[in-house]
Amino acid sequence: MEATAKLRNVPTSPRKMRLVANLVRGKRVTQALGLLRFEANSGAERIEKLLLSALANWQAKHEDARIEDADLYVTEIMVDEGRQLKRLRPAPQGRGHRIRKRSNHVTLVVGPPLASQLTKKERNAANRAAMNAAAPVASTTSETPANA
Repeated sequence: MEATAKLRNVPTSPRKMRLVANLVRGKRVTQALGLLRFEANSGAERIEKLLLSALANWQAKHEDARIEDADLYVTEIMVDEGRQLKRLRPAPQGRGHRIRKRSNHVTLVVGPPLASQLTKKERNAANRAAMNAAAPVASTTSETPANA
């Protein structure tokens, strides 16, 4: 019940993109979209677009379900280093200093909340529901032994 979206060769450094990725990791999708919309960092609008793409992928997998009712979270977001473009900048006395133009790859997974992402109240409710489902049902008729 998860959906994935990938963004490749983003021309910003992975370190700057991880700052934005850490903001939305583990958050509810609606909360993550609100955070990204008003974040000043340059990677925020790219991750926002990627999150919307992951939601569209989820919707394509689950055509009968509504996104609002699904209670989706950003379960996983990874920022990996992409290729580097190596350039030279002129320096004094005929030298050249190397400039490394970094890029990154972002992978975002949207799905139901993991147990670690639930609040304590939600975990307790889930545990109670599981215990009630596993408890044996007592019979309503009282059986008396034959030798009584």
